[in-house]
Amino acid sequence: MKRALALVIVTVTLAAATAALSQSFGVPLLGQRGPQQPIDFSHQIHAGKLGMDCLYCHNGAAKSPIANIPAVGTCMGCHKIAASDRPEVIKLTQYWEKGEPVPWIEVHRLPDHVKFNHKRHVKAGIECQSCHGPVQEMPRVYQYASLKMGWCVSCHRQNLDHPTHPASLDCLVCHH
Repeated sequence: MKRALALVIVTVTLAAATAALSQSFGVPLLGQRGPQQPIDFSHQIHAGKLGMDCLYCHNGAAKSPIANIPAVGTCMGCHKIAASDRPEVIKLTQYWEKGEPVPWIEVHRLPDHVKFNHKRHVKAGIECQSCHGPVQEMPRVYQYASLKMGWCVSCHRQNLDHPTHPASLDCLVCHH
């Protein structure tokens, strides 16, 4: 009886630890990282090989709290001509012709009570990769950092004495 109880306790503890670990890193422990998107968009090609700046597509990050997912028209600015015969670009073109946005699946999700401001971070010169990781190398974008409060606070602590954009530890900066 004691052996069975010990086995149950060990099993439950290992299951809880595995769940906690996977939640801490924001990525699954098994299988492909990141969600399967409706279009297999490659940041490796666009941000990596072609060297496109993050703000070209995610231009809202420089001027608003939200980074934005680019409109289909932004993609079609190039893809009316470039690689227009490729299967994923054909899918993109179908959304464009129907006047529909691509139903992208959110990758970086914060709790509703957290108000992250991309504009403040861009103005402070924080590189996108600081939070999003080496997106230019990812075959499929996934949540690189935990984005949990302790992770954010540690970055703020490191930047309290930034010469032009000092970080704040005031709770209302993120929770308002």
